[in-house]
Amino acid sequence: MMNVLVVDVGGTNVKILATGQDAPRKFPSGNTLTPERMVVGVQQLAADWRYEAVTVGYPGPVLKGRLAAEPHNLGPGWMGYDFEAAFKCPVKLINDAAMQALGSYDGGRMLFLGLGTGLGSTLIVEGILQPLELAHLPYKKGTFEDYIGLRGLERQGRKKWRSCVEDIVARLIAALEPDDVVLGGGNVKKLKDLPPGCRAGSNASAFRGGFRLWEPPVGSK
Repeated sequence: MMNVLVVDVGGTNVKILATGQDAPRKFPSGNTLTPERMVVGVQQLAADWRYEAVTVGYPGPVLKGRLAAEPHNLGPGWMGYDFEAAFKCPVKLINDAAMQALGSYDGGRMLFLGLGTGLGSTLIVEGILQPLELAHLPYKKGTFEDYIGLRGLERQGRKKWRSCVEDIVARLIAALEPDDVVLGGGNVKKLKDLPPGCRAGSNASAFRGGFRLWEPPVGSK
């Protein structure tokens, strides 16, 4: 088995966990975090851990293993950055919502929605991972993210935010017809009840997804 270091880069914290370790470690991120600072912070925090490969869960679109846009909530310089040279080992990049989705997947057709700083979204169909960018679809006077991301929660208060979550989840279920819907991200715990047909993901599933990325696909021989 390969020793993998999983790095979950969020708008508030960078969390890390390596194969065989029990407890994640973290340090603050925020809008001044550049990729160089992230790598140095991770290397210092994981100095006593053994790993030969790294997964980076990134809060933005990742296409064919490359970052496709700068992150909204972090510092500049992420696109085109050479993570393998910086970490001195193989690195796989994956959207952070896709990473948590992969760790939550049990088969069939699963929709994952990450309720965090923004709105992450991923569809997994028979083991094939399809990251989505549903956050910026138009909704009322803005976008889905404007209403059910962190800004929407702070602007509207919990009660209105919860009803928007329920409405948007129902629309997406009707459109995408998943067998399974997982709600992840830090703000799931602020829901009083989960919308019909949904289950809650856990933060641990993000790390599980990061480890799974280096394993053969589900169902392959």
